[in-house]
Amino acid sequence: MIRAFDAVSLPLLRWLDPEDAHRLAVQGLKLLPPTRPRADVEKLAVRAFGLNFPNPIGMAAGFDKNGEVPDALLRLGFGFVEVGTVTLRPQAGNPRPRIFRLERDEGVINRFGFNSDGADTVLRRLAARAHLGGIVGVNIGANKDSADRNDDYVRLIEAFAPVASYFTVNVSSPNTPGLRNLQQASALDDLLARVIDARERVRKNAGDSPVLLKVAPDLGLAELDDVVHIARSRRADGMIVANTTVGRPSTLREQNRARETGGLSGRPLFRLSTRMVAETYVRAEGAFPLVGVGGIDSGGGALAKIRAGASLIQLYSSLVYKGLGLVEDIKRDLSSTLLRTGRDSLSEIVGADAATITAEDWPVS
Repeated sequence: MIRAFDAVSLPLLRWLDPEDAHRLAVQGLKLLPPTRPRADVEKLAVRAFGLNFPNPIGMAAGFDKNGEVPDALLRLGFGFVEVGTVTLRPQAGNPRPRIFRLERDEGVINRFGFNSDGADTVLRRLAARAHLGGIVGVNIGANKDSADRNDDYVRLIEAFAPVASYFTVNVSSPNTPGLRNLQQASALDDLLARVIDARERVRKNAGDSPVLLKVAPDLGLAELDDVVHIARSRRADGMIVANTTVGRPSTLREQNRARETGGLSGRPLFRLSTRMVAETYVRAEGAFPLVGVGGIDSGGGALAKIRAGASLIQLYSSLVYKGLGLVEDIKRDLSSTLLRTGRDSLSEIVGADAATITAEDWPVS
């Protein structure tokens, strides 16, 4: 069914304006019948952050911004879904056009700017589906005009703790002015202290809520040292590496389109984000698991992220070009790799190449 859907939908959606195509895709998923997903191979199961993932492939934040279709995505074979970024108050985001395809590079540039229906609306949706189970994380961010951005994150933790499988603290979007400043050591330390404190306050009534930190791929290694140190000292449960990049590799073929302001994702981000996964892995020293995201468009790409240090992976931009069938393709390739190498789980190869990758020359930009 998914192959047939991709065959019909991909050519149609690529003719449309990217944001209109995205909206149509979300609406289309609402029409999917509530079928039971095919059971995953047991070897693909992952235990991370105190959660049991049926497989390591997640839908990254940015697709289901407002919590409209998490269950449809789970039925399509994702092991987990991350909704958001959700802001405390509704906001429109940046003016259109604000998303651009780099067709020949299989990349995407976006400058959405945290367009969100707001916490109240998203919370109602997630509360209504909470009985269905499945791992649904909530990516949280501050309103552009917030007087106290740290307070936004705290209030979002307090509101969503009963319905969120985990939280992602997004301080790495390049499309909200000044947001990435929260990755600086003193600001990040204060933010994580307040966020973890909020999580602990609501734990008795809401249960455990793992807190992950999502970082930019554009951090220098000294900055990454600080970020990982703070995440460890504040006892964050994990990190997501990495968000979109403000860099523009010289190898891009769509040079005119590449001049658009915003964060670049998709295939052009793969090498940089994989390097950052490895750099983070060696610094974390097993203190917490990592989620690898950025340019994964094949089973080989997923395997490379895992061997760089990711326990879980996330997709989004590659689905624009490869379709939803990519999820099953990756699961099949990962299962075949485990079978061929005689391993019982992916955890046996997490970080296997990290030391080698960090010794290589920095990816060409």
